[in-house]
Amino acid sequence: MIHSLDKHRLRVRAKTVRDEAARELGEDALKAFLENLIRAWSRVREGFAGASPIVAGYWPIGSEMDVRPALVALDRVGVLITLPEVAAKDRPLRFRAWRPDEPLEEGDHGTVHPLRTAPLMRPDVVLTPMLAFDRGGYRVGWGGGYFDRTLEILRKTGPCVAVGVAYGAQEVDSVPRDAYDQRLDWIVTDREVIEIR
Repeated sequence: MIHSLDKHRLRVRAKTVRDEAARELGEDALKAFLENLIRAWSRVREGFAGASPIVAGYWPIGSEMDVRPALVALDRVGVLITLPEVAAKDRPLRFRAWRPDEPLEEGDHGTVHPLRTAPLMRPDVVLTPMLAFDRGGYRVGWGGGYFDRTLEILRKTGPCVAVGVAYGAQEVDSVPRDAYDQRLDWIVTDREVIEIR
């Protein structure tokens, strides 16, 4: 576990930790993560009273936890999937519908997203990548604030469940927080499922 640092130093250290975890744990960690995500999904879905929530995934950058197999599995059972698109700097993300057989295009900051002709959608569940997290439900990302701005807007317009995804090794004792930081509802790692209460 990493001990608290300021956000910049924490990002640098946490990226190294995540890279090492991805390299050393490999497929075994990914398999365990996917099993935990499936367990968490069954519980998250219960909160939507029978309706099928729209899920926002992401296309992993570098050593981010790979949620693509889970997106494929959810698509197979009829769950609507979206992927984020960076609209502009200092703006919330927007989400476009995507199915596993549909093409993608490159976006800003090394991202990949659906074609601009794909319909815009509002997700109910947002799978959120991170560099580090704590058990209070706070995360550190790349520092652009995209997910925090997005979660804030989504939560003002209806139900939205934020599920942070990471390797267990990315846990820290406490994440430095600012007023704009949005709290996660769940955290899923290769080690466990954590419901934030």
